[in-house]
Parts: sequence; C-alpha cells; structure tokens
Amino acid sequence: MTVPVAQQRLVRDINEAEKALDEALVRQSALFTSLVTARRETGSDPFLGHEALLRLAKSQQALLEAGGNLARVHGSLLEVQKEVCGVDECPPDGERKPTSVLVA
Repeated sequence: MTVPVAQQRLVRDINEAEKALDEALVRQSALFTSLVTARRETGSDPFLGHEALLRLAKSQQALLEAGGNLARVHGSLLEVQKEVCGVDECPPDGERKPTSVLVA
C-alpha cells in the first residue's frame, strides 16, 4: 500500500468513527427522552424504568469517554502524519488530498 492510499483510508476511517460516535450519542439521547416521556405520558410511577435510565446514562458516559480517546487517537495520527509527510493540519471535509494528509 502506498502512503497516499494509507492517508486516504485513515482520513476516511477517522472521520467515519467520529461521526458514528456522534450519531450514537444522538440516538441514545433520543432513547433517553422517549423513555422519560413514555413514563410521564402513561402516568406511570415516577421511578419506573429508573435502572434502565441509569444504565443508559452510563452508556452515554462511555460514549463520551470513547470520543475523548478517539480525539487522542486523532492527535496521535496527526503526529505520525507530521513525521511521515511533514504536514500536521487536518483538511476541511470534502477537501481531502491523499498526497498531503495522513488523517483528517
């Protein structure tokens, strides 16, 4: 595999991973809202499903921690890019140039 091909793949994959984490957070937030809304609108006990909500909140926290770790991976890949290619900037979305960047 050539360096330009590796750069392209890494740019694509890091961007997709970051977007997937954001999407998971959005979907979990929607689920959290739906759970509380269903409980309230059905006149259920105010603590019904409390354990599920706590677990969902822990899941959201884990996603946030994963996002922080992914940001560190991104930073580390920028350092690799600087070593290999002499470039340490992320291209704007849609302007990825495989000959000049290793990661976005």
